[in-house]
Amino acid sequence: MPRDAKSRPASSPAAAEKQLAQFIAKFVTRHQTVIRAARKILRKRFPTAIEKVYDNYNFLVIGYCATERSSDCVVSLVAAANGVGLSFYYGASLPDPHNLLLGSGKQNRFIRLPSAEVLVEPQVRELIDAAEAHARTPMPARGRGRLLIHMISKKQRPRRKPLRRTRLS
Repeated sequence: MPRDAKSRPASSPAAAEKQLAQFIAKFVTRHQTVIRAARKILRKRFPTAIEKVYDNYNFLVIGYCATERSSDCVVSLVAAANGVGLSFYYGASLPDPHNLLLGSGKQNRFIRLPSAEVLVEPQVRELIDAAEAHARTPMPARGRGRLLIHMISKKQRPRRKPLRRTRLS
C-alpha cells in the first residue's frame, strides 16, 4: 500500500456509511446526486456484492466485488472532479456491439454517467450483465453485501473543479 494511504476498516456498517457520505460530500452537488443514485441502482443490481471503497489520489472508487480482492470487481463507480463514470475492470474483453465503452487500456474500459438513469438503459444493462458473466469469481448466490472502506489517500486531487474567474475590463 502506498505510504500516503491508510487502510481504515470501519468499526460498524453505520460508521462505514458515514465515512462514505463524507467522501461523497467532497463533490459538487450534481455529482453527489449521480453517485448516490448510481450506488442505489448498483446495490440493487448486486445485492450480495462487497462495495469496496477507495478514496485515492485521483478518484473516489466504489467497486462491486464478489470477494475482497480488487480483481474480483465486476464494475466500479468512479468519481472525479470532471464527472462520474462506470468502470469495467475487464472491459477490454467484453462484447460491446453498441460501442459504448471508452478508453484504450489493455484491460479497463468505462462509460460516462451524466445521470444514474444511464445504468438502466438496456444497452448498458447488457454490458453490466456481460461483465458479471465474464467475472472470474461469481457473485455469491445468497447473503447480503457489505461496505468495506479499503483505502484513503492522505493526498488527493480536488474533488471539485476550480471556479472560473471572470476578467473585468
